[in-house]
This record gives sequence, C-alpha cells and structure tokens, in this order.
Amino acid sequence: MSSPLLDHDRLLKLRLLVARQGEGDAQAWWNTRGALGRLGNTVYARGFPRTHAFAQARVVFAVARARCKELWSPPRCATLWNLPAAVEDAFEDHWQAWLDASESWAPFFESLVAPPVDFLGALATLLTPDELARARELRRSVDGRAVLLPGMRSIDDETIGQLAAGFFRGEKGSPAIPYARLEDA
Repeated sequence: MSSPLLDHDRLLKLRLLVARQGEGDAQAWWNTRGALGRLGNTVYARGFPRTHAFAQARVVFAVARARCKELWSPPRCATLWNLPAAVEDAFEDHWQAWLDASESWAPFFESLVAPPVDFLGALATLLTPDELARARELRRSVDGRAVLLPGMRSIDDETIGQLAAGFFRGEKGSPAIPYARLEDA
C-alpha cells in the first residue's frame, strides 16, 4: 500500500495545513475555531507546555477526520484523513520522534497561527510545481462533496500531495473531500 520512502514529515505538514485551513476562522469545514491558531496556543500551552502544538494537532486531526468521513467515505478509497492502516500505523510511529523534536517544529506551527489566505500558495512549499499544476486540474464532483484523483492509485508522496491539494476546491463552509481509488484495495 505505501512506499517505504513515504515522507511522513511531509504528510504531517500537509495534514497541518489542511487542518488549519478547515478551521472555523478560515474555511469553516469543521467545527474547530483557531485550535491551531493563537487561541489554541494559549489554551493548550497551559496543560502541555512543551508539546502543546502536537496536542492541538491531534484535536483538529480527529475533528477533520470525523467530518470528512461524515461527508464522503467511499469504500476502497483513501482520503488525507483516512489512509490505509499500514500508512496510518507508520505515521503514528513517527509521533514520538516529532514530540522529542518539538522545538524544531515550532517555526512550522507558528506559520499556522494565521490561516493561509492563498491555500495553494502555502502548499507550494511542500509540493513540486508539477504537483501543483496537477492539483489545479482537479475538479469538484457534480454534487460538490468530493474531488476524485484520476486513475487508480497507490499511496505515495505524490498521491498524498494531491489528496491535500485537492482541498483547494472546497468553498467556505463547504469542503470538497479529495479521494483516491486504491489499486490494492
């Protein structure tokens, strides 16, 4: 299902950008409001002085995952928030290392305090120009709830990048959930 070379740091950053973009003080795709912003920093830093940013991320990830599953969860497909178990397990295995290196992650979390005005522009730091060009070609489904990635896919860095970038087709208060049909499903 996944390449052994999958960049888990990149996956974390992509999930963080999408999670922040979807909060209520940005696109309002899920019902968190600034949990990854300044308010979340203030509240969570009291209970988790060293690792509050990751606690904030866990909360918003859980809410985004639930909201996306509620809106669009086709069988034998993957979304940014619903990857195959082996990928999710490997992602989870990296969590402690990220916590141990929380100071090195501080600048990235700080960049999330204000949600990006230009979502694709923010993703440009994590995606190649070709990936961005392919993302611009993605279209919302007729019912507006989803964005299908073309072809059958395996989970690799390019697919994960497209699963994140496809969220740019969402509108305020109305997310479009990018998904990929999986080859090995």
